[in-house]
Amino acid sequence: MWTDSRTADAPPAWTDLATYVGRQEEGAEVRRLLGSARLVTLTGPGGVGKTRLAERVAARLRRAFADGVIGVPLAEARDERLLAGLIAHRLGLHDRSVQPTLHTVADYLREKQLLLVLDNCEHLVADCAELVTTLLRHCPRLVVLCTSRRSLGVAGEHVHAVPPLTVPSGHGTSVRELEASEAVQLFVDRACSVLPSFRLTDDNGPDVAKVCRQVDGLPLGIELAAARIRALSPHQIARRLEDRLAVLSTGSRTVPERQRTLRATADWSFALCTEAERVVWARCSVFAGSFDLAAAEHVCAGGARGEDVLAAVDGLIDMSVLQREDVGSTVRYRMLETLRDYGHEQLVARNADREAARRHRDHYDRLTRDADAEWFGPRQPEWNDRLRAEHANLRVALTWSLTEPGEAGVALRMATRVSEYFVMSGAAREAREWIDRALAAVDEDEPGRALALSTSALCALFQSDLPSARARLDEAAALDTAEADAHLDYVRSFAAMLCTEPTVELAAKAVRAFAERGDVRRQMHPLFILGVSVAYRGDLDLARALLRWMLSLCEDAGDSHYRSMALFGIGVVEVWFGDAEVAETAMREALRIDLRAGDKLSAAYRVDGLAWVASRQGGHTRAARLFGTAATMWDRCGATPDVAVSIPHRCFRDATRDALGLDRFERAYAEGRSMTPAEAAGGTGEDRIEEPPRLPPSVSPLTRREAEVADLVAAGMTNREIARRLVIAQRTADTHVQHILTKLGFANRTQLTVWVIERRAAHEN
Repeated sequence: MWTDSRTADAPPAWTDLATYVGRQEEGAEVRRLLGSARLVTLTGPGGVGKTRLAERVAARLRRAFADGVIGVPLAEARDERLLAGLIAHRLGLHDRSVQPTLHTVADYLREKQLLLVLDNCEHLVADCAELVTTLLRHCPRLVVLCTSRRSLGVAGEHVHAVPPLTVPSGHGTSVRELEASEAVQLFVDRACSVLPSFRLTDDNGPDVAKVCRQVDGLPLGIELAAARIRALSPHQIARRLEDRLAVLSTGSRTVPERQRTLRATADWSFALCTEAERVVWARCSVFAGSFDLAAAEHVCAGGARGEDVLAAVDGLIDMSVLQREDVGSTVRYRMLETLRDYGHEQLVARNADREAARRHRDHYDRLTRDADAEWFGPRQPEWNDRLRAEHANLRVALTWSLTEPGEAGVALRMATRVSEYFVMSGAAREAREWIDRALAAVDEDEPGRALALSTSALCALFQSDLPSARARLDEAAALDTAEADAHLDYVRSFAAMLCTEPTVELAAKAVRAFAERGDVRRQMHPLFILGVSVAYRGDLDLARALLRWMLSLCEDAGDSHYRSMALFGIGVVEVWFGDAEVAETAMREALRIDLRAGDKLSAAYRVDGLAWVASRQGGHTRAARLFGTAATMWDRCGATPDVAVSIPHRCFRDATRDALGLDRFERAYAEGRSMTPAEAAGGTGEDRIEEPPRLPPSVSPLTRREAEVADLVAAGMTNREIARRLVIAQRTADTHVQHILTKLGFANRTQLTVWVIERRAAHEN
């Protein structure tokens, strides 16, 4: 499943890794339901294909929703308290307000015509029901599509039970008759993907049909069986499955038949694995979302040799147990929830679940330690991307540490270390919740408690929750821990700045203390506060010197985030007290940095700052547009400029309104509301500000095989020629091409050819 870029610039929620077979009638029925109902839930047993059907339907409907489609995989949300935050993250919201996250999500979606797809709701069904009810009540144009093993039980819910794929009858055995079966089509497609020479023939057709009937047409069962075609013939697969089903049929009759069937298929697949593959399958069930090889090697080290893990991972990919995802220059792996559940059962049966969970937590403990050590510098964007990819696993590691006796201290350290990442990615509330939960679980004399309290206060300030911040600061001060004194002075200075209170002495004290420790990273924000504060106190030369010093420290370290902050500080000081042209140059450069990094809240400050510059220079219409654009950005962040930059924001906004008159101001402001930051702040030539593309040339929505097919289409080949070149069935080539066109939203091969050529040109440049 993917996230439509018209609505959010969050990363894809999940990616379609293979061609789509069958389900035309079911897809049409679900689309019909979504045309008249605001909540549709696809139900059915694990492995029946609910997620793939939802993805297909969403892809076909994305143009029917003005604000796009958002897919949210809920399997990685192991804690109901994270549910609304996960949706906010997928929407690209920076949750900086003190109100509940669900209210922030509802406020954002209130006027949106959008399809929200919630995948795998069954483990949080009551919480999903409450959330969906709230959203549908407050967002009249919102439509929700859920997948779950059971319905939500919400008023107005339309439930569509997803059936298995059609299987051949026990009578027709010709290839033509068998090819009419969706189950056979899927088996052949998946078999060809692992053994390109495979063909459905009169000889193997009856056995293929038997396999499809044995697994009751369940897509996951078919894929697991077809993945074995490299080593076993269809006849051998059918015979082995028959043996496994016979064993299972003697078990409990309380288990639904299709669940027994799927379990038999998983048992059979697990039994055919090598011991190393079984260990990796079971131990990798502790991961949430996706994971990389280093994480798998660490978690599996307790049960398999390091050199065996890569081979096992490769084997599990061939068997369709793991799915491979290319993320930039890194390969990550993902396991379907049904197979993850099965793997976890095996892990528990081996009495290895606690050890695997601990190794998982230890890996992410070390990851947060390394990220913290290298955060200030040129690797910050890389660490930001890595932590974003590991966000779901960080949650799992933190949750385990908080529920396992004696481990809460590790959670406290982890959450404190990555709080800056959480804040930058718009999850200040989540950082604060993890820290506060850990603080409640550790002893009063836990090392690092004072720093954690101060960090919790900082996160509260980013949510504009001043009372809670002051309470946490008082708790930290009562501990009388010298280690946290500088951080306390820094956070107090920030609180004072937000309240327009005297802050110079506190900020200066923090800067000096961090400098004495050689902690350049933690000097940065206090330096910004100090520079801006001394300017307001009347010392412009000192303010310029302090902010230029901050800028040079960032440039020496190769850090971009705090460099943007220093440039913004220069812009604030110059637009208010000095040279407006210098302010504009600084604000523009800061905005470029923030747009490249995807830092929406910082970008909102920069766009608002450019409005101040335009107002001071007399460009009042442009200033009003910029204020409108910034307002949209503030709304999306759940924040307001009236807290951190209230004085210049109000003064320049009022001056702009007075210069234009209310009607002209409102018209320009409304125009700006619908503009992107790049459009509003545009300029020309070298001054032009460009947002990063939603999908950079290095990242393709296509799988490797789809990209290969797209290149051949662009070369002018027919589907038959493509099939010959890739040694696949023409039906498979047809399916690949149609799927590519659907995924990219194209109507014909010419559009696809142009897309391929443009991407090649982008790579070359």
